[in-house]
Amino acid sequence: MNDQTLPRPAADQLEAALGVLRQRFGERFTTNPGVREQHGHTTTHIPNQPPDAVVFPRSTEEVAEIVRTAAQYKVPIVPFGVGTSLEGHVNAAAGGVSIDFAQMNAVKSVHPEDLDVVVEPGITRTQLNTHLRDQGLFFPIDPGADATLGGMAATRASGTNAVRYGTMKDNILALEAVMADGRIIRTGTRARKSSAGYDLTRLLVGSEGTLGVITELTLRLHGIPEAMASARCTFPTVSAACDAVIATIQFGIPVARIELLDALQVKMVNKYSGLTLPEQPLLLLEFHGSEDSVAEQAKSFGEIADDAGAQDFEWTGRAEDRTKLWQARHDTYWANMQYMPNMASLVTDVCVPISRLADAVNAAQDKARELDVLAPVIGHVGDGNFHLTILIPKGDEAAFERAKSFVGWLNEMAISMEGTCTGEHGIGQGKRKYLPQELGDAPEVMRAIKMALDPDNLLNPGKIF
Repeated sequence: MNDQTLPRPAADQLEAALGVLRQRFGERFTTNPGVREQHGHTTTHIPNQPPDAVVFPRSTEEVAEIVRTAAQYKVPIVPFGVGTSLEGHVNAAAGGVSIDFAQMNAVKSVHPEDLDVVVEPGITRTQLNTHLRDQGLFFPIDPGADATLGGMAATRASGTNAVRYGTMKDNILALEAVMADGRIIRTGTRARKSSAGYDLTRLLVGSEGTLGVITELTLRLHGIPEAMASARCTFPTVSAACDAVIATIQFGIPVARIELLDALQVKMVNKYSGLTLPEQPLLLLEFHGSEDSVAEQAKSFGEIADDAGAQDFEWTGRAEDRTKLWQARHDTYWANMQYMPNMASLVTDVCVPISRLADAVNAAQDKARELDVLAPVIGHVGDGNFHLTILIPKGDEAAFERAKSFVGWLNEMAISMEGTCTGEHGIGQGKRKYLPQELGDAPEVMRAIKMALDPDNLLNPGKIF
């Protein structure tokens, strides 16, 4: 079923549901066109599909009330964090009501002795880490954007720290969620492990709001490391940089972050951030641990990098230098968008086994040149995941079609290398057609679960399938 064939709610049913919600939530309910458009998809090439209304709940009970009303009148529900997803996850493909979690952003409890925290879904990772800092704790998942924790769970987010700390699925102990009929469930406890029944936590993590609406998260925390150091080095080729990454992982160096920027991406970063990095393939790294262990990690990596032909290897423990380097990394999207005027973007990601990373990146660069597509590469190469921001002149339909052709080829190339069409962006609307190619009949099992839990297809319809 595509977006054109998704049934929209009957006009009288929709109006009745909106009337109930308007009366119940007052100023926390709106049908303002500007607000509605903001709650459709806006961050990449997928057309905006605004909801019919937006509601701002303040508690799990209010979320359940919204969902029960929507279920009664057969009106779709779309959860919304801050809208940083890149594959159309927050688009209201069949209309309906967007649930905005901006007013559910509290830290409910911190348990330093157990290294866990209970939060509401609307809190962002930056807000959480600011709250935790004075206790010497932090939450490590960093997708780049200042996303909400609920959205990060729904899309199974990852990011720069994943090589050491894992992804969202590895750092969530339990969830509270509202199901399609308005029931409130808990998927686990604060215990570090459990054999109690099906793992519903992992089922909901990455389900993109199609199985339940997350209203509370219990998260693992980590102690802020005694010392941190960042390093950078350039390589003559992407293959040489990838060889250094593979050796680093194989030797068991516990690197916290290891990021690849191709020469084009470095050029764009230099222009935007006022840096003077050599415009060659670049690795950025971060090491966590004690003062001695960080120094040892940096020394060991330096030897590996030297064997792979690296140049200009530098490392530093100075906080201001580290911050400047990683801020430039996180600003790559804006660097790309400002590199050339009047450009639109198509952002995508794939992930392959680390041993195939150099092949995949080189092939992507060759294909981009063949199709005359401007596509800088950046990647969380410690786990084989890389991203491309394809820049397209606004209004140039031929260039847009070439970009879409490139993305299709890229997804299929990654799958052919026993990889995935998305390492961390999710399926959403943008990658639905590649899921059967990657997983065979497994999407039909997913669909059966979806229909069992949401038989009226009211929870974020049009996503994944």
